[in-house]
Amino acid sequence: MEKIIIVGSEGHGKVIIDIIQKQGKYSIAGLVNANPKPDTTIMGYPILGSDNDLLQLREKFPNCLFFIAIGDNFIRYQVKQKIEQLFPQIHFPSAIHPSSQIAKDVKIGSGVCIMAGAIINSSSTIGEFCIINTKAGIDHDNHIGQYTSLAPNVTTGGDVSIGEFSAIGISATVKHGITVGNHVVVGASSYINKNIPDNVVSYGIPGKIIRNRAIGEKYL
Repeated sequence: MEKIIIVGSEGHGKVIIDIIQKQGKYSIAGLVNANPKPDTTIMGYPILGSDNDLLQLREKFPNCLFFIAIGDNFIRYQVKQKIEQLFPQIHFPSAIHPSSQIAKDVKIGSGVCIMAGAIINSSSTIGEFCIINTKAGIDHDNHIGQYTSLAPNVTTGGDVSIGEFSAIGISATVKHGITVGNHVVVGASSYINKNIPDNVVSYGIPGKIIRNRAIGEKYL
């Protein structure tokens, strides 16, 4: 099996370890952490170094792949850019839990994480480096933009479009036919029944725009 290095070793990294183990497609060489501690292991796998050691690690593990296990959408993008600058032709695999239910015609980009119990219905598109979290439900004809994340138990109706770099909070619901813009944060348990423009924070039942949001602003 091909070797894979997981970039990120916090809670999200642990989930990725479990998914990759269950997929059975790759052999995990270890993990990379921004601030590695000597002789540290995560779920039995070693911390191999920091993201400044990627060139040396690919020499040690020739042709290894990388999976970016970072929950923050914008930081995930920045790390991907760094890896791609080092290795322009590299392929980023996706991590898809075997218990997820995905319609045959769904299109899934590279570097995507789809967790246990997620459901993605017909004619939907999941952009590159998205996170579809535990038990999230995406109905038919959805478009989820790249680097976007849906937290556990998020539900979307049919014909929903969610832009790039947006984060939909735990147990939020997006009504059918709604468009959510780019770089949006939707609060936990919100009900979104109106379109949301770019670069805002929205929450509530029904959801209301609370304030503007800067690109890359921390939300986790």
